[in-house]
Amino acid sequence: MSVGLVLVSHSAKLAEGVAEVAAQMAPDVTIVPAGGLPGGGIGTDYDSVVAAVQRADSGSGVVLLYDLGSAQMTAELAVESLADPTAVVVADAPLVEGTVAAAVAAQNGADRAGVLDAAAAAAAPPELGTPAEQATDCVELTLTNEVGLHARPAAVLARSLAALEADVSVRLGDQEADAHSVLALMALGARKGDRIEVCAGGPQAAEALRVVQDLVEDNFGDPA
Repeated sequence: MSVGLVLVSHSAKLAEGVAEVAAQMAPDVTIVPAGGLPGGGIGTDYDSVVAAVQRADSGSGVVLLYDLGSAQMTAELAVESLADPTAVVVADAPLVEGTVAAAVAAQNGADRAGVLDAAAAAAAPPELGTPAEQATDCVELTLTNEVGLHARPAAVLARSLAALEADVSVRLGDQEADAHSVLALMALGARKGDRIEVCAGGPQAAEALRVVQDLVEDNFGDPA
């Protein structure tokens, strides 16, 4: 069971859209949108948030993310009213980037604290330009999938490396990103046809490079 996510927004469409994007990167994580008023208007609704938390909690806890100030207040009130408020936490993070980072962390098996940390870290700009420490080998690969290293492919890559003891970086031109960070990979802007350089160091560096090469050659599971 993974940590669940609840997205509190003034707009039902906004919450649903962010949930849809994050679900592409974390298919096994329960992400429940709680946006808008019951009648379809703009605003946040306490009862809807409480119900969303109950739906999202599979036993591993829930992290709530919100869009604007009053949504934070609604989220915090909902948490305070729960029978066990310690199982749920409100993240101080940007709604879109924080949800993506939190969802990928939950998909990778992080606990509630780890998911919260991932969401909070998304508030900072993705770090580019940091090479893999003690890189021992590199490989150049050409992206042939339609969307390059965006959204789902970036998440697939990061998830596939999560269990390996290796520092991996992806370089495009003069920019370099930590391959374990979905947001950093997406910030590279690597598109179909771009040639990337992947470098790895650490005990499982060779295996990490094989994993990346296999993913690229398989178009990250998508048709070319």
